[in-house]
Amino acid sequence: MRAIWKGAVSFGLVNVPVRLYSATENHDVQFRQVHREDGGRIRYRRFCSIDGEEVSYDDIAKGYETEDGDMVVLTDDDFADLPSRTSKEIGVTKFVPADQIDPMWLDKSYYLEPDKSATKPYVLLRDALEKEKRVAIVTVSIRTRMTMAVLRVRDGVIVMQTMLWPDEVRAADFAAVEDEQHASKQEMDMAKMLIDQLAGDYDPDEYEDDYALAVKELVRAKVEGGQVQVAAAEEEESGEVVDLLAALSRSVERAKASRGEAPAREEQPARKATKKSAAKKAPAKKTATKTASKSTAKKADKKADKKAEKKAS
Repeated sequence: MRAIWKGAVSFGLVNVPVRLYSATENHDVQFRQVHREDGGRIRYRRFCSIDGEEVSYDDIAKGYETEDGDMVVLTDDDFADLPSRTSKEIGVTKFVPADQIDPMWLDKSYYLEPDKSATKPYVLLRDALEKEKRVAIVTVSIRTRMTMAVLRVRDGVIVMQTMLWPDEVRAADFAAVEDEQHASKQEMDMAKMLIDQLAGDYDPDEYEDDYALAVKELVRAKVEGGQVQVAAAEEEESGEVVDLLAALSRSVERAKASRGEAPAREEQPARKATKKSAAKKAPAKKTATKTASKSTAKKADKKADKKAEKKAS
């Protein structure tokens, strides 16, 4: 594993330098959207919903949509004025009983590994949490935003789990089950019997993602059977210049269409061909002129020779 963050856990006067590692990873089956005929990947471009033009990354900003549906565009200067923290400290604010933390409040999980020089205080904190059956409520700044988290112990390692803010947990906003509805003694006895029959300890190895396994087996069979689409090499994008030219071309066509003009024909290649033909004909004309000059000179020489012969005779 690779550390994604470095900082220190601080409680009282104790400071424990640690490294942060992601404790979970997603093994869900991932698919690509492709062209059914040749397996080529489907690409999506960024277009403005108002003018229909393609937008480069440099022109994309963050927008906040109001309850009325209006859009407020926020600039980098706006974000620079917002409260943000880059502290490398995991500050313990309180130690609370572990059973007071509802699992629904927990979000992402991370492992905390101590520096070699901080092993002793790390073990001290770990053992104290386990003995007192408490978790530490902490504040931590990850990606410039301050968030709440809890420190607890799992398999001899301190785990930090970020927490959702209170307003991010929804209430069960639907009609509650009527309190007047009570099960009879016979129904409760049957329910207890069913629970007893299915009672046991949780063993994670007893469960597996049968869907993911089936998909991988299906893909393996298709590969072995030669049912693979070899996608053609994709052309590298030459940058925003091509996008700009394409956008300008579309803008011109739209402007002409709005004026009722017919779309322009592709005359450029024909013009180029005409120029090339003219360029090729030019040397031929020169050659013809030179040939005519040589012929005239020869005729003049013959006439001069005949005159000289007559005088001599």
